[in-house]
Amino acid sequence: MRVLVTGASGALGSAVIDQFVNEGAVVFGVGRSWRADGGPFTKLRADVTKPADVARMASEAGEIDALIHVVGGFAPGGDNDAWRQMLRVNLESAVYVFNAFLPGMKARDRGSLVAIGSRAALEPEAGLSAYGASKAALVHYIRSIALELSGTGVRANIVLPATIDTAANRRDMPGADYSKWVKPASIAKVVSWLASGDTCDVSGAVLPIYGRG
Repeated sequence: MRVLVTGASGALGSAVIDQFVNEGAVVFGVGRSWRADGGPFTKLRADVTKPADVARMASEAGEIDALIHVVGGFAPGGDNDAWRQMLRVNLESAVYVFNAFLPGMKARDRGSLVAIGSRAALEPEAGLSAYGASKAALVHYIRSIALELSGTGVRANIVLPATIDTAANRRDMPGADYSKWVKPASIAKVVSWLASGDTCDVSGAVLPIYGRG
């Protein structure tokens, strides 16, 4: 299996890559920058909010069996800047990346798209209007793609984690109960399952991963 993971340099992206590498997949990790090349997977540089960058990256990667879109961002508030940033990072990036690989997948009549959403897509919170709405739009987009792919061998699904247990989140929320947070490795296992042949009949799923919270 050939797998491409965006947002590969982050905590969750790294866990997803580790999961697929351990399963023997050929993995391409996409990040805006890398400190060094080499390792158990191929590192590709791209800013996935820029269509030209995405097109170049897709050409370098070639045929992909599973595309895991981990890229995402968080900004509180609902001013104009927050809305532009959240829609660009959380929604437009997915559109650009999926559109780059979907034609090839449909031509081969096989492939799996998995997006990383957020619990906030289904459960709005005060002060997070731009973030929550951008993630809700991503859910709608994935479900729409799944319907459009009906009858083909290509599938699209999305997982919705609650707060992820990362070093950055611990720094930002020092008083939280980390034991209730979702571990990146746990999410990675679910993502791998959705990308596998075991879920060949699953498309359009919106899967919550809320941990113990």
